Parts: sequence; C-alpha cells; structure tokens
Amino acid sequence: MSAPTASSPPSPAIPPRESLMTPLRLRLSLMFFLEFFVWGAWFVTLGTYLAVELEATGSQIALAFLTQSLGAILAPFVVGLVADRFFPAQKILGILHAVSALMLLLAGRQQEFGPFFVFALAAMVAFMPTLALVNSISFRRMARPDRQFPSVRVLGTIGWIVAGLVIGWLGWEAGERLELTFVMAAIGSALLAVYAFTLPDTPPEDRTQRPSVRDILGLDALALLKDRSYLVFFIASVLICVPLAFYYNFTNLYLNEIGVSSAAAVQSLGQVSEALFLLAMPLMLRRLGVKWTLVIGMLAWALRYTLFAVGDADGLYALVLIGLILHGVCYDFFFVAGQIHTDRFAPSRVRSAAQGLISLATYGVGLLLGSLISGPLVDAFRLADGTHDWRAVWLIPAALAAAVAVFFVLAFRERPGR
Repeated sequence: MSAPTASSPPSPAIPPRESLMTPLRLRLSLMFFLEFFVWGAWFVTLGTYLAVELEATGSQIALAFLTQSLGAILAPFVVGLVADRFFPAQKILGILHAVSALMLLLAGRQQEFGPFFVFALAAMVAFMPTLALVNSISFRRMARPDRQFPSVRVLGTIGWIVAGLVIGWLGWEAGERLELTFVMAAIGSALLAVYAFTLPDTPPEDRTQRPSVRDILGLDALALLKDRSYLVFFIASVLICVPLAFYYNFTNLYLNEIGVSSAAAVQSLGQVSEALFLLAMPLMLRRLGVKWTLVIGMLAWALRYTLFAVGDADGLYALVLIGLILHGVCYDFFFVAGQIHTDRFAPSRVRSAAQGLISLATYGVGLLLGSLISGPLVDAFRLADGTHDWRAVWLIPAALAAAVAVFFVLAFRERPGR
C-alpha cells in the first residue's frame, strides 16, 4: 500500500463517530432489517422453489446456492477497489441493491434452470458486497462498535425471521407460488436502494491510499498460518463449511418433503436461537475457552444432522425442531467465536485482513466445496417418487462434522490469553 506524498490531495472529511442517539440507531437498524429481509426472502426457500417449480436436480440446486460463494469471493474486489477508494459506501450500497432488485425480479420469471442461474448469479454478485458495506456504514458512525453494533445488527436477524414468517403466512410453499418470493425480495432490495441514498455520508477514509490485490484478499494475514494452532483452526473452518452447505442448500426442501407446514416460518426458529445464543458467547468463552467453545459448535452440527436423520413431521417432530433451534449453537459457537479468536490472535496491523481472509475461506471456498459435494450426494439418494431418502442424506454431513471436531480436538492447542 503506497503512502501519500507531499503533493497528494487532502483526504475527504471523515464524519465523526457518534454516540448513536436514537434517530441514528433507528436509521441504521432499518438498514440492517431490509438488508437481511432481502436475503431471507428468497434464499431460504430457494431449494424448494427449484425442485418443485423448475424440477431441478440436487446438483442444480447446489449450483444455484454456489452463487453465494462466488459472490463472496468477488465481494472483496468490489468493496476494496471501488467503495474503499472512489465512492461513498452508502451510494455504492444503493446502486448495488438497485441492480440486485432487477436481477431478482428477472430470476423469478424464468422457466428453465439455465437462465435462472444467470440472473441469480448476477443478483448475488451485486448483493454479497453489500454485507460489508452496511457494516462499514455502521462502524464509521459508532463510538463503541463493540457495544453498540450488536443491538443494531440484531435487526438484521429479525428481518430474516420476518421474511420467513411472511412466506409461511401467505402459504407460498404449500401453494407452489414461491416465484413470488423473488418479487418480495426485489421490492425489499429496491426500497433499500432508495433508502441507502438517505443514509449518513460515508466517504472513503483516504483516497490517497491505493490497496493492492494482496491487501484486498487479506494475503498479508497468511503469515498467521505459520502458527500451527491457527493453521488447524483455519483448516477446520474451511472443512466445517462442507457439512454446513447441506443445511443451507437442502433444509427447506427436506422440511417440505417430510410434510412440515409453513416450513420457511418454522425454519426461522434457527435465527431466533442465533440471536439468543449470541448473548451467551462472552460467558462461554470465559468459562470454556476458545477451543471447547469451538468444539461445542462443531459437535452441534453433527447432533443437528443426526436429529434431522431420525426425525419426522409426526411423532418425532420435536427432534426436527430441536435440530433447527441448534442453529444458534452451530453458528455462534463456531463462526462468531472464530471471529473473536481471530481478532485476539492477529496483530493489530492485520486484523482486518485476517477477518477478510477467514470469510473468504469459509463463505467462499468452504461453502463452494460443500455445494459441489452436497448436490450429487442428494441426487444419489433421490427416490422413484421424486422425494429423497433424507435419513441417508443427513447422516453424511453428521459424520463429516464429527470428523472435523475430532481432528480439531486432537490437533488444536489453545494458548492462554489468546
């Protein structure tokens, strides 16, 4: 990264960090609500939509979910090369959501998988960078992000939950009208596109700084992998995303096939537990340490898939519900704890790069591998009537998650105070 010279133009004024008074808190909270409402409005039921309305195979469904990974891989370039250098973050947010709204609307009008995939990929390439942009807009306005951010970010989880409840209330799954979820998502994205231009101005912090591709991809943080324990954590983070892909890609289809009513609404129990278990994270880290908190998160994945394998929509429905509620443990105790561990472990000069690298590895590489693996495996257990042998399907990611947990227990060594 080149340093500014004496002849460099002055940096734009940076808005002062604020105490986050109620009006600003409400504005940022609404931004997060719309951001995650848009994502949850179509992504949760995507597998069911493709299987039922486009008659897609498991491999095609996995390919559609792979658009998330491709968007995550490209997101650092959009944010690092554009938003961090040339234009205010809120304006880029608005433009990207306008593009996303159009692409989502077109995706829902397609009758064949090929054209659908093209528009879904374009929508995700536009959407995924906005996840970093809404964080940037918030952090730049907060005096104490560690204390203020969670109470604002939780509105995003509520937005995801509301999207699922709306789908269930309107009966779009039972009525095979899931193409309307793309209309709902497009409307939400268009609203956020307009709303973004009313948000506080968030210009680039220093236009004289020119990040290289190495900076954008967080490659300076690769030096952390020289530490054996952090390398083990990094590898486990990538590997655990392989069974994670089974959940994201096929849970809604599974719930609908076994006869769960209003599956998208029921599935939102996972986001409710995510918000609640997040509050337990500080206590768990203090009592158990990083290693065993991470292990609990990995074992929760194995338990959840086992419950899905033996549960049903009748006498064993409680097992399915427990499996959904475990989402808070699965996600918070591994991914959130892992982000905290990375922040503690990395030197201050590469903390941002380290977070970027771990996100690229998990949501990019890990979920990409999981999507490529999960699709053909689900196809292998497709039954003659078009449904699936879900017991056989879910036992595979259960075994994978358990294997990753065993590897992590044996290989990871936690250092006191890190």
